[in-house]
Amino acid sequence: MPNLHELEAAIPVAPLKLIVLDSAARLGKQVNNYLVNFRRDVKNIAKNDPAFEGYVSDNYIADATCYRFGTGEGKGVISESVRGKDLFILVDVCNHSISYTMNGYTNYKSPDDHYQDLKRMISAVNGKAHRINVIMPFLYEGRQHKRNGRESLDCAYAIEELSSMGVNNFITFDAHDPRVQNAEPLCGFDNITAPDILARALLRSENDLLIDKDHLIVISPDEGALDRAVYFANVLGVDTGMFYKRRDYSKIVNGKNPIVAHEFLGDNIDGKDVIIMDDMIASGGSMIDTAKQLKAMNAKRVYLCATFGLFTEGLSKFDEAYEKCYFDKIVTTNLTYQIPELKSRPYYVEADMSKMIASIVDFMNHDSSMSNVYTSAEKIHEILERYNSREDFIENDPA
Repeated sequence: MPNLHELEAAIPVAPLKLIVLDSAARLGKQVNNYLVNFRRDVKNIAKNDPAFEGYVSDNYIADATCYRFGTGEGKGVISESVRGKDLFILVDVCNHSISYTMNGYTNYKSPDDHYQDLKRMISAVNGKAHRINVIMPFLYEGRQHKRNGRESLDCAYAIEELSSMGVNNFITFDAHDPRVQNAEPLCGFDNITAPDILARALLRSENDLLIDKDHLIVISPDEGALDRAVYFANVLGVDTGMFYKRRDYSKIVNGKNPIVAHEFLGDNIDGKDVIIMDDMIASGGSMIDTAKQLKAMNAKRVYLCATFGLFTEGLSKFDEAYEKCYFDKIVTTNLTYQIPELKSRPYYVEADMSKMIASIVDFMNHDSSMSNVYTSAEKIHEILERYNSREDFIENDPA
């Protein structure tokens, strides 16, 4: 856990409680376990003070559930007191595995359903909590963050709506466009990026990478991901390049202009390992096409790295691409729901974010600076130094 000494002299804002919606149950349990261990081990001045009873606990998750009636209507119920608590509500709007019965038919929750459940839970709090913080790893409607013509402005409206319901802080990860926070400028909004977690996961899976300009390059699959690719490349000390999507603006397919081709802008990649960086893998078409072109340009190994692995059209196209050697590994986080068969794939590497979320919760509960948990260039350099010196990195690298 980063800068633990800062928490030893800090006083919590209020007693800590987590509300974990069913969409994020697995991630929530992991976060809770880390919090239990953090507070059991830390030498905080509030630890043994009767005024801070409950600071150390075996469980921080509140008893809360969203029920569904046979009509499909729902309600949020909190079965214990949350008065005066510092509440952190964890929700995964991308979890498509949660079902409910409506009029005898089985339905699966969409992002809209999860968003409504979040609002139900905030409503159930009834203004009694000391503070409400929402942890939404994949920002709801994050790709509908700007308006072109007569379009809805869903993401900005959602942030404004939640703020009006009493949410004090939003915590999200790798927002498609973090400027959407301007919709509610006086509300706390933390957009966390974690290239160090992705880098650590990739390095743990490969023990022979050479991190220098002669052997590695970071590629952006489109212009939208260029900023994160440039940052990651600069920290690693390697070159960067990008593809841009040539689209047919005379047609609209599934709400967007179809891609005609991916064009490459960058230096020679002959014989180099390539890391393709993006915020998400949705259908995966762009990533696979980019990887295919890179292999045709004689790239040595191709790694697909993204914060969110959504795989909206299943894994068959990735299986086929892997068999054709278009890419070597896929690295994504566990911030969103992962389909069960994903982990069985030989090319998949998971970057576990639960410890980082627990750190974020702990530091926010103590009103300590969030810079303590943000990724710094020094943190990545330290990982690279240990990896390049091969100091038992694979077996003993701290999570």
